[in-house]
Amino acid sequence: MSGPAALAPMDTAGRLPRLRQRLAEAGCQALLVTRLANLRYLTGFTGSAGLLLVLPDEDVLVTDGRYREQAAEELARAGVELHLEIHATVAGQRDASATAAAGIGRLGLEAGDVTWAAQRRYAEEWFATSELVATEGVIEGLRERKDGGEVARLAEAARVADAALAAVRPLLGEGPAERDFGLALDGEMRRLGADDVSFETIVGSGPNGAKPHARPTGRTVAEGDLVVLDFGALVDGYHSDMTRTVMVGDPSPTQRRMLEVVAESQAAGVASVAAGTTCAEVDRACRDVIVAAGWGAHFVHGTGHGVGLDIHEDPRVSGTSAATLAPDHVVTVEPGVYLPEHGGVRIEDTVVVTAGGCRTITLAPKDPFLR
Repeated sequence: MSGPAALAPMDTAGRLPRLRQRLAEAGCQALLVTRLANLRYLTGFTGSAGLLLVLPDEDVLVTDGRYREQAAEELARAGVELHLEIHATVAGQRDASATAAAGIGRLGLEAGDVTWAAQRRYAEEWFATSELVATEGVIEGLRERKDGGEVARLAEAARVADAALAAVRPLLGEGPAERDFGLALDGEMRRLGADDVSFETIVGSGPNGAKPHARPTGRTVAEGDLVVLDFGALVDGYHSDMTRTVMVGDPSPTQRRMLEVVAESQAAGVASVAAGTTCAEVDRACRDVIVAAGWGAHFVHGTGHGVGLDIHEDPRVSGTSAATLAPDHVVTVEPGVYLPEHGGVRIEDTVVVTAGGCRTITLAPKDPFLR
């Protein structure tokens, strides 16, 4: 791959019109977009500061002078046409936003992103003539179903992570420190084309593997350890997410059974994924296997989550989720069992939901044994 241009295009230009159709249902005439991931989704703009006003008849992006050229280039590349306002000062950005929103009776705010202090500032100083309305999930609902270009980026990020693991996995047999192995894996993903890692790589060996989100430490990987590796690559804004568990040396009977049960659980979960299946049903497919093995109390997290511009996004795959899977949802399936005296086992794939099932895009082998 030579960069994003080598990947299938995304339908960025079609997103703002689809969002505008959802505003009335959200109880507002216009929407102020402050969450940067949502701003990027709607416009292609990747700067670290900006506000987007989605108005009834136009869209206005307000940012500062650092992004004058970048914003224009990224909007053009995405095929998005809107009014761009560049102002060096916060006062200038405030005045431009207030002018754009003049006449708007009900202006939506992203409730999950706006602080109390910011809401008060918007109400008193920026949009004093509008009624501010809290909205939730308006853009995130659009983001759940990925277009072909988004799936291509997710798959490329997964490919990079697969290849990186294949390159460094043998090092586990040499007794590295968790921290050093994590650095090797992160560096290999970058060497293979990742823009960054998706999140802080998890390397949990021995008792550390029984902590589902263990941070790599100076502990040395030793004979008899289960090693939980949870990691991902970032490609053009999109994340991959995968967990593999590696057995160093010969497993104890309990460790072997843990590996077998989690593998069976994860396979059952993936097999249950299809459009029309509820997320709770996928969770139950995984959890039933682990409960039957007597380790239900040691599966201590949900089964998965959506993946995209954020590493964790909707739909959530858990026993309490009310969501139903639809075509082009991209979710993880990641059951685990954690026993401090034996270690931890988790296996995770990222899958693209289809009408009749799903397509797995994390393809690294699941054989836990070093050869």
